[in-house]
Amino acid sequence: MSFLNSIFGSSENSEASKNKVNWTELTDILQLMEIEAISNEKPVVIFKHSTRCSISRMALKQFEREYDLEGVVDAYFLDLIQHRDISNEIANRFNVHHESPQLILIKNGKAVYNVSHSDIDAEALKEKVA
Repeated sequence: MSFLNSIFGSSENSEASKNKVNWTELTDILQLMEIEAISNEKPVVIFKHSTRCSISRMALKQFEREYDLEGVVDAYFLDLIQHRDISNEIANRFNVHHESPQLILIKNGKAVYNVSHSDIDAEALKEKVA
């Protein structure tokens, strides 16, 4: 494949498909206290992703292409297949119904915006952050 990519180019390497998000991996349930604290100073977004779902993968890639809130929002990424306990705690702590994929905006320790599937949109998030 790399031979063909060198001849024809790879969509993986195109500017449009590059990840613009500086994700912090959410791997420990104690990070939720950190997220609550940070959200008192600046907005925090959590992207819950299922590595087994093609719809989730498409939503993630689309979001990463459109994202332009670096420095404005702290972004956390949760692999909910590996960390279902954290996903469950997010639902309880922030009073949101579990979805996958799911984007949750946290401000002042509370979920103020919560979307899933095709409703995940970086431009819409930008409006909620402003």
